[in-house]
Amino acid sequence: MKRVLLFVLLALLGWIAWEVITFPDVSLLKDSAPKTTAFMEQRKEKLRAEGKSDALEWTWVSYGKISPNLRRAVLVAEDDAFYEHGGVDVEAMKEAFERNWKRGKVTHGGSTITQQLAKNLYLSPSRNPIRKVKEYFLARALEKHLTKKRILEIYLNVVEMGERVYGAEAAARHYFHQSAASLAPAQAALLAGCLPNPRIMNPGAPNKRLRYRQRMILSRMRRWGGIFEQQVLSEKKPAAESPSVPEVTDTAATAIDTAATDTDIAPPTETETTETTDTASTTETTGTEGSTETGSSGQVSTTSGF
Repeated sequence: MKRVLLFVLLALLGWIAWEVITFPDVSLLKDSAPKTTAFMEQRKEKLRAEGKSDALEWTWVSYGKISPNLRRAVLVAEDDAFYEHGGVDVEAMKEAFERNWKRGKVTHGGSTITQQLAKNLYLSPSRNPIRKVKEYFLARALEKHLTKKRILEIYLNVVEMGERVYGAEAAARHYFHQSAASLAPAQAALLAGCLPNPRIMNPGAPNKRLRYRQRMILSRMRRWGGIFEQQVLSEKKPAAESPSVPEVTDTAATAIDTAATDTDIAPPTETETTETTDTASTTETTGTEGSTETGSSGQVSTTSGF
């Protein structure tokens, strides 16, 4: 028995040492955009295994070229305590655990935007405890080395917003034929609403669940969205491009009572899907061989799979 315990202890120490040695240097993200993410590579690998093209859409843009409407929408939808926590929101995780316990299954993760970014960049969608432990330490490292502004910038550039569509700029171009800087509140709420499961809640063909989330997010933005991103509202926005007529217009936003609360909006009867799938890729990806190059300006050039 002693030998078994000793073997287990040595194996555990070996695993810890390996994790420490291979722990990513997140400080590199201070000045350069990520060339790829773990989620992106996993998605491309799955597409190739299915005999499909691994082309993904992704265009990196700076923080200032992402509409404050989208920045605020994502904050109120995904992490309303973003500017207050140190990477991990203990209270949110506790609430998620209690919800999951009552439902008898894992439907809520309680992850902050920082944790979601850590998972996107370096891990997998798995919900196993070991992955959560890694996510915790990666999130703390991101908060230690990067500013809140930089974390939000990277997140909005790499998060999945639909089938093969990643990041704010690619999503704005794909669904609304305009830049991310020009997104109106209703459009921003639609994109933010799809984040829990963008392949099910497709902004290009919104289902009941996504429409409900859009209304909920717009309501939250009107009531307290500005409080969570005063930093964004004080910044000078870039000149907006002339937008095409989007699928969701400001008329849809104004149709919602500005005094509405979340409880005023009845959720659909569909089964809730909450698992987040986040990845990223390049502006255009073709072929099966190649590499990704990121210039000093942060613009990502053409890449392809392994």
